[in-house]
This record gives sequence, structure tokens and C-alpha cells, in this order.
Amino acid sequence: MASCRRLSGAGLREVLGPAQGLLFDCDGVLWAGERAVPGAPELLERLQRSGKAALFVSNNSRRSVAELELRFSRLGFRGVRAEHVFSSALCSALFLRQRLGAAGGGGGGGGGGGGGDSGDGDGGGGLVFVLGGEGLRGEVRAAGLRLVGEGEAGGEAVRAVLVGYDEGFTFGKLAQACGYLRDPRCLLVATDPDPWHPLSDGRRTPGTGSLTAAVETASGRKALVVGKPNTYMFECIVERFGVDPARTLMVGDRLETDILFGKNCGLATILTLTGVSRLEEAQAYMASDSAAAKDMVPNYYVDSIADLIPGLDE
Repeated sequence: MASCRRLSGAGLREVLGPAQGLLFDCDGVLWAGERAVPGAPELLERLQRSGKAALFVSNNSRRSVAELELRFSRLGFRGVRAEHVFSSALCSALFLRQRLGAAGGGGGGGGGGGGGDSGDGDGGGGLVFVLGGEGLRGEVRAAGLRLVGEGEAGGEAVRAVLVGYDEGFTFGKLAQACGYLRDPRCLLVATDPDPWHPLSDGRRTPGTGSLTAAVETASGRKALVVGKPNTYMFECIVERFGVDPARTLMVGDRLETDILFGKNCGLATILTLTGVSRLEEAQAYMASDSAAAKDMVPNYYVDSIADLIPGLDE
């Protein structure tokens, strides 16, 4: 059972020494808004010098992987390439390519998204209706899939509704999605379950999970969720890089997604306190009688990922 102990001193080398690589969430872990977490760029450079892989798993579906690569560079993270980044937008596009059989072959990863009413997914191609921004739409196009409203032939079937972070979400879009979902062959897929996101001034903005709940309620369907805490993103990573779960650490700031994702994938987990979840929440889960709550308890915690630097060789 996870113990939620502070990672410091000799414990740092005990945990980091055998690790082949680390998976990092991005928002609240590596950066906050448009500022890198102090020490985060140095940590990634030290990992590279130590021969340890650093890969990135983000539930943020607003940006394409190419845009995220540019953001890493802009915030002072050197050497991070697009192939190291696994966003919920990218993995949702790969999942749909796999399920719908679009031109260009199957996408990365093996199993499927978490939960949900799968629909038939008959592998016959078809259109995707995207509730989301250009970053998500671009990943769907890059996967060889065609989007509703982009020059399709009349009467062509819509085979999936994909729900991501959509700042332009409207009643009209909701009604359109529900119309497509009346067809049982049409998949309902969500990029991630995050109900809200913190803003820099302390307020919250609705997340994909809130929009997905609206579509589920209105359509009577249950979404397949691709992002954390479900395991599909890790399956994509294993397929591309062949990582060993027993020698890989998951570092995140959100207990219900990042830490549970690590648990579901068989990874040791580290909670950083620079983002959403607080130490008191982890301790409350640890004291709970619920097995589901205990799955969200990290193995270790740090105040900031910069605290990991002393555990790495120069």
C-alpha cells in the first residue's frame, strides 16, 4: 500500500537510482501558466545527463503536440521533442484511428479508453464530430481522420463524437452531438475526465469532464475516456518506447488523475505540491476505509519537482 512519505535525503537516491525514466504531468508540475516551476528545466537536464528518460503525459487537449513542443522551448526546457509528449488530444486521435480504421493504418496503443458505451466501431472510417479547439482538431486530422464540416459528402455517416476542452461549447453543439449519438454505431469518446482547471487568480474554469457530463446526460450514452487515469496513454508510451513499469516513476499534481494513473499502470508515484492536490487530501485518502480512495495515495511526495535534483548524479 502506498505510504505517502516525503521523498528526501538518502531516499531520493534509493528511488531515483534504479529508475530508467520518469513520466511527468505538465500543468502544475513543470509549469504554472506561462512560468516554469523553479528548478524544473534544470531537473530535466539532469535527468538527461543521468541517462534517464523523461516523457510527458498531459490531459490538456487544448494544444497539439507540436504546440506543446514549442511551449517547452519557450519556457526554457531544452531538448524536449514532440515524440516525448503524449497529450490526451494526440492519444484520443490515435484511439479513434485504431477504432475507426482510417486511411493510414492503425494508431499507437493497444487496448482502449476507460469505461463507456463503446458503440459498434465497425472499422469503416467515417466522420468525427469534435467538440474542442484547433489543437485537438489538428491531431484528429493528423491521424488521417476526417472532421464534420470540412468538405464531407452529403449523407456520410458520423462514426464518433469526440469531446475535449471547448471554450465555444454551446447548446447547438450539444444538440448536434446528441443527434449523431442516436446512431448506436457512433462512438462517444472524451479526451479526459478533468472536471475543472485552476486559473492563475485562484478561480476555476470548467474542464472536459464537465462538458462530457452534459453530453452523456443529454444523449443517454457513456463516454469512453482516453486520458488519465485510464491506461491507454501508457499503452501508447509502451508501444513507442518499450518502457518497463517496474523501473518507471509517475510524477503529478492531481491525485484523481495523475496518481491514480500511475497506480493503474503499475508505476510508483510521486505527488508534487505545486499544483492542484494538497497533502491533506492524500492523507485523508490514506486514512479512508475505501480501497478506491487508497488507490489515489501516492508512494511519495515532494514540495516541488526541483526537490528531486539532489537524488541525481552530476
